[in-house]
Amino acid sequence: MSFIENADRDMAIMNVAHAITSDLRKCLLQHETASFAVPGGTTPGPIFDAMSSVEIDWDRVHVMLTDERWVPEDHARSNAGLVKARLLTGRAAAAKFISFYRDGMSAEEATPTLSEALAGEVPISVLLLGMGVDMHTASLFPGAPGVAAAMARGAPLVCAVNPADQPEARITLSAPALDGAMDKHLVIFGDDKRAAFERAQSLPPTEAPISAVISGGTTHWAA
Repeated sequence: MSFIENADRDMAIMNVAHAITSDLRKCLLQHETASFAVPGGTTPGPIFDAMSSVEIDWDRVHVMLTDERWVPEDHARSNAGLVKARLLTGRAAAAKFISFYRDGMSAEEATPTLSEALAGEVPISVLLLGMGVDMHTASLFPGAPGVAAAMARGAPLVCAVNPADQPEARITLSAPALDGAMDKHLVIFGDDKRAAFERAQSLPPTEAPISAVISGGTTHWAA
């Protein structure tokens, strides 16, 4: 695992966007398609902006979320809306978006269907992750109902979790699916998240889920 310290957040955004597009190009030289898993939240938006106009074979890129709130895609809390508005525009509009939400099904009911649908997309070609100060990543929240199953060695590709402090259930790629990605990038900003990331290195994955998925990856930090 490598750790890159950037001069500022703008520099980090540019460097991460460049690294990811380079990884996608490299993958497309060797494979017909590339899978690209991305988070929601506030951090990736500017990275998506920087990537959307880059000239690569976007029609061969399959974009999916690392996790999603179990709400329709037009809901204000849907991560899909962020991806469609900030990444799947310009040249990147040609990419294929793999939706998680299934109308009329609960998150738990949808997990077998989603795991089967994503079977052809793994190992994930390029993975972009964020991390909270509680050391969660994707929807792998420490101690949340469903997370132990999502972090188990034999977990399916997609799992449902139900964080007690969240208003809706979530769907998440499991820890094995995330950790199996070929190229992994974690982006964290601020001293508090850097301290949390460093603390995670000495904690078990049940307490620090990020530590279960970042082996062999690159962490990009800026104050």
